[in-house]
Amino acid sequence: MTGPPPVLRRLDAAEAASRSGDLAALLIACVEGGASVSFMAPLARSRAETFWSEVAAGVGRGERLVLVAEDPAAGILGTVQVVLAQPENQPHRGDLAKMLVHPAARRRGLGAALMRAAETAALDAGKTLLVLDTASPEAERLYAREGWIRVGRVPDYALLPDGRPCDTTFFYKRLV
Repeated sequence: MTGPPPVLRRLDAAEAASRSGDLAALLIACVEGGASVSFMAPLARSRAETFWSEVAAGVGRGERLVLVAEDPAAGILGTVQVVLAQPENQPHRGDLAKMLVHPAARRRGLGAALMRAAETAALDAGKTLLVLDTASPEAERLYAREGWIRVGRVPDYALLPDGRPCDTTFFYKRLV
């Protein structure tokens, strides 16, 4: 994919809902590529669209933010969420979730750009600490490069889309 760089932007609830089909296609491509993002393969389109409709409802309730990297010609190439809704004793914390970059768009800096945009959006929303988890060694390297601190690894924490157990590594980053 060549051309102008993708535009990074935040989706409101209405646009997140209207783009659930595009976001579902991205999620399916990532799961088919082996991403451990809470879904098993094969991921049905209806299941993926339902997930994104639920995410859009959460955006509407102010529980989460959805950011995308979008190419005018190719559509949504990546996305990340900031989960704002936390227990009352953790109002300063957010979770980074569902960091997805289309397999055909990787190694172009989109993941790093999405991470930085998510951090800025979280800070703007009053969050000063973010946490995330990953089962991907490639993602671990990205997070470390972006200044995230590795907390540790839990063996057999989740399953890969093909059903094999995988370890999960936890990270945090202070935003101030």
